Amino acid sequence: MRLDPDRLRAQFPALAGGAVFFDNPGGTQVPQRVVDRMSRYLLHTNANHGGAFQTSRESDAVLEQAHSAVAHLFNARSPDEIVFGPNMTTLTFSISRALAAQFGPGDEIIVTRLDHDANISPWMLAAEDRGCTLRWLDFDVEDCTLNLDQLADLLSDRTRLVAVGYASNAVGTVNPVGRIVRMAHEAGALCYVDAVQFAPHGVIDVQDLDCDFLVASAYKFFGPHIGALYGKTEHLTSLRAYKVRPAPDEPPGKFETGTQNHEGLAGTLGALEYIASVGRGDGANVAAGAPTRQALVGALELVVDYERELTSHLLDTLASLPEVRVFGLTAAADLDRRVPTVSIRVQGVAPRQAAERLAARGIYVWDGNFYALAVTRRLGVEADGGLIRIGLAHYNTHAEIDRLGNALADLS
Repeated sequence: MRLDPDRLRAQFPALAGGAVFFDNPGGTQVPQRVVDRMSRYLLHTNANHGGAFQTSRESDAVLEQAHSAVAHLFNARSPDEIVFGPNMTTLTFSISRALAAQFGPGDEIIVTRLDHDANISPWMLAAEDRGCTLRWLDFDVEDCTLNLDQLADLLSDRTRLVAVGYASNAVGTVNPVGRIVRMAHEAGALCYVDAVQFAPHGVIDVQDLDCDFLVASAYKFFGPHIGALYGKTEHLTSLRAYKVRPAPDEPPGKFETGTQNHEGLAGTLGALEYIASVGRGDGANVAAGAPTRQALVGALELVVDYERELTSHLLDTLASLPEVRVFGLTAAADLDRRVPTVSIRVQGVAPRQAAERLAARGIYVWDGNFYALAVTRRLGVEADGGLIRIGLAHYNTHAEIDRLGNALADLS
């Protein structure tokens, strides 16, 4: 089976307006199913958790389904290993505070210069608070891949945690996370994985990775603004949670501080139902059933194949424009080492100016550092506007890339 973008595009109301959404790394558009799930929740099951009455019981059932759906997405062993929160950043600060209580002077934390700052600053602040040493893993500025030989040198028996991104939100590099987790564990350290940028573009298997924590954001995989974290049961059970006293003492509730965004969880369930429908080929059939692991994997495998076609076309288009510089991996043989997030600069045109001129033609891209401050500093572009980021999703088309190519040609 091959992905049919036209059939899928019809399920996204925002796409009917004619704009080209290449701003996907900052947040994807949502299918109608997500809107319906959230509306249905607010109209018919809107209640707080744990009540004896019908709407509360029905609300709790939706929340349980959402935990199960994300557990299937990550291949967690149990829905109790899934913690929801406002976003990836807030969840990471929460877990970093809990973990930091176990760190002390002389301990070391490793972060990378390829990461979003949400997987750097929480650990930087934890190191400051606990008197730990922060170590930096660098990347090659030519192809934007991590220097794993340096990681071997950085790791020691003092290392307590390695924080790494699954894929760069700035330049698209997919990191060899499985290898990094093994290296961290061999040194006796934990590994915390930011999968926000990877989640819409590939299959995640936390059991295969053996990572200790992994976090993503539903609004990057066609859902509402909400974050979801996986943690091994042993960690979520043993870590101290900063919570109110009546809250549960067991995961996931001990880390889901306060009343959750219930309608957001309902929307996340809707997003995963949509993705599962892509894998089953049943399109807009709302009654298609729960998002099983098999259906989610099947869908994401279709997405990967189609997005590699799009990425190849985008890179070929950019290569034909002499005034455009592409950062990161560009060879056809390396498409499996990147997600379809591509950053560029156009000679003689500031990134903000380029984004504004493209927006005037109905093409939406991001400019700046995208909170990947360490990346733009390392590449030497932070001081003069950062980068122009083009992020593809499975609802984008070859024709939209052609439209972008024409518009970029007119910029210079």
